[in-house]
Amino acid sequence: MAARRASDGWKHGLVRTVDEHVTALLQLVRALPPETVDLADAVGRALADDVVAAVSLPSFDNSAMDGYAVRAAEIATVPVTLAVAADVPAAPGTPPVLAPGTVARIMTGAPMPSGADAVVPVEWTDAGTDRVRIERSPQLDANVRHAGEDVNVGERVLRAGDEVTPARVALIAALGLSQVPVRRRPRIGIVATGSELVPAGQPLPHGGIYDSNAPLLAALVRRDGGEPVVRGPLVDDPEEGARLLADVADDVDLLVTSGGISAGAYEVVKDVLIPTGTVEFVKVAIQPGMPQGGGTFRGTPVVTTPGNPVSAFVSYELFVRPVLRTLAGHTDVVRAPRRGVLAEAVEQRPGRQQYRRGRWASDGTVSLRGGTGSHLLNALAQSDALVVIPAGDGTLPAGSPVDVLTVD
Repeated sequence: MAARRASDGWKHGLVRTVDEHVTALLQLVRALPPETVDLADAVGRALADDVVAAVSLPSFDNSAMDGYAVRAAEIATVPVTLAVAADVPAAPGTPPVLAPGTVARIMTGAPMPSGADAVVPVEWTDAGTDRVRIERSPQLDANVRHAGEDVNVGERVLRAGDEVTPARVALIAALGLSQVPVRRRPRIGIVATGSELVPAGQPLPHGGIYDSNAPLLAALVRRDGGEPVVRGPLVDDPEEGARLLADVADDVDLLVTSGGISAGAYEVVKDVLIPTGTVEFVKVAIQPGMPQGGGTFRGTPVVTTPGNPVSAFVSYELFVRPVLRTLAGHTDVVRAPRRGVLAEAVEQRPGRQQYRRGRWASDGTVSLRGGTGSHLLNALAQSDALVVIPAGDGTLPAGSPVDVLTVD
């Protein structure tokens, strides 16, 4: 009974929206277990726990620039010349107490002397070392960084699921942490199918094509923080397909296939997975990439995508990437669209939302690259965005606002 349901989705015309298919796929996965790694190895990964400040930032009042620590009230009338009672470097140690009628020469980041309430920039003085002439009056608290003005002790500065970026590395390090708990990198099995596929670098027979899907998907997985496990290409043989897919599924957190899921003959992925009753093959109302599938195989989540390279690319961006990022523990798993303006008129498709290759211009317009063919890799290589053309039976004129997914 389960196997029949798995095949009925395609044969009986089950059509999903993009959101419906994403929702179905995300129900298959949850975040992977955490591990603690050195801060340098955490970039691009999702935090497994909140980061709570154990120290304040700054942890002490300090100078925002090179100059002289002063009592602002004593510099209300200028010019004025005062004795330089001490030098305060940016170094560990207890700063001096500033006696009335004196100043302390101070460096950027150095702790403020007790009694000082402003810093006069060195540019406002004659830069004296024993006595200094001050030409301009500072306001109270001028050029002083106060303890805790950035972060207070006990403050939650990052949440579980936040991505560790270089700027966040700096914040975490400033709080004194050398290691952080993050989610494990997902291992993504990649199997391209088709007896016509030939690995790059080998002789190309008549009727063969070089496999671009496996390198494409592997590169996308690496970009998004996963570890690709590439096997194949898989020829159109169900027995060999069953062995290979089982071997890969047992070794990864997610199995991604390309090809072998359409309505014709020699659809090896469907031949292997439909009998299990755990993978559903459906149509999604998009162009390119209408045939899709998802479920589990031997307990491992599976996302199946079409075999044409542009379809595989679009399918990855819309469906595989959210699953990968969920496994990796991220909270923002679906790309947020930006708004752009069409540089040219575009024909709509009834019942199918198009994802056209495009390129941004500095004025916010997007121009299309290539036609609608899902084999046009050169146009994909010249693009940095997917332009979302809503379903319809008309024409969107130039200047129409559209959603755009930045993908490169």
